[in-house]
Amino acid sequence: MLKKIVTCAWILLVVPALSCLGQTKSVVLEEVIARVNNEVITRSDLARARSQLQSEAQQDCPKCTAKEIDEKVASEDKNVLRDLIDNSLLVQRAKDMAVNVETEVVKRLDDIRVQNNIPSMEELEQQIDKSGVSFEDFKSNIRNQLLQQEVIRHEVGSKLILDHAQVQKYYDEHKQEFVRPEQVIVREIFVSTEGKQETEIPALRKKADDLLQRVKNGEDFGELAKHFSDGSTAKQGGDLGRFQHGQLAPNIEQMVFALQRNQTTDVIPTKTGFDILQVQEHYAAGQQPEDKVENEITDKLYNDQLRPALRDYLETLREDSYVSVKPGYTDSAAVPSSTIDEVPPTPDSDDKKKKKQPALPRSAGSKNGE
Repeated sequence: MLKKIVTCAWILLVVPALSCLGQTKSVVLEEVIARVNNEVITRSDLARARSQLQSEAQQDCPKCTAKEIDEKVASEDKNVLRDLIDNSLLVQRAKDMAVNVETEVVKRLDDIRVQNNIPSMEELEQQIDKSGVSFEDFKSNIRNQLLQQEVIRHEVGSKLILDHAQVQKYYDEHKQEFVRPEQVIVREIFVSTEGKQETEIPALRKKADDLLQRVKNGEDFGELAKHFSDGSTAKQGGDLGRFQHGQLAPNIEQMVFALQRNQTTDVIPTKTGFDILQVQEHYAAGQQPEDKVENEITDKLYNDQLRPALRDYLETLREDSYVSVKPGYTDSAAVPSSTIDEVPPTPDSDDKKKKKQPALPRSAGSKNGE
């Protein structure tokens, strides 16, 4: 593993060469802030990730004040570069494993096309390009996300073993957690009409009706929510949370408390769009039986194991890789092998200059005999 590099190697991505090496003056393209094997992370990559973090914080908490949003972003900002490095390592690992997600990429793009009522993939490509993001970059981002997910599933998730005894043990040790008033866990698919023309409303209603029919035909509600919901809960599969009597609007409460597990409301027109609600679980009042909360416990135990297991796996990838970060930037998950000691370029001494190899013969290295 290389431990030293000259300072000028960090400065810039340039064309055609690095000026600090005394070569022809170059045009600056981008500042490199981290190297992950043969890949680089630039300052623009970091800026985009921070901007996305800000947007996600606002989307996840639409009622938060600007100060609260800033506090949420600040608490996560220290890990932005770490996450970019993690993502790069996972994508590179997927390529080493020859993972192919092209079919899923096409499906995801088509889902986006349908969600936005775009008639063709060609039109989708044009609209993305017009938004200021190249279609190829947009497609590459989707591909990389899918590659990361596949590596995590195969390399980490598949090795987590949960048996019924663990679920039983958790239930027996935390029975008080499962003494509850009558409750429902609700998720939504929301089709927004905000900012739309009156002529567009019928098509949006049809979109909601079609999504409801897909749920009735057996498609997974959470997956449809992730890909088609306009609500802030889309990334979480539409999860709105757990509710008791008195915590919902009276008309909504009446509808959802009349439903059993996995039953769904009709399309509900609202002032800002069309809502579809599903009761993911309905708990009667009192001590919940184990079979009623088994899936809930399993998910909790799995996620509790997945987070540290993924961190350990990423640490292993770092140890087996060349990861270096420019001074002034911090990888919050750096391992010792990632430490790079920079030294400035050392000018050749007169003695060394004398020992350099002679110039090429004129016949090979000169032009017109000069």
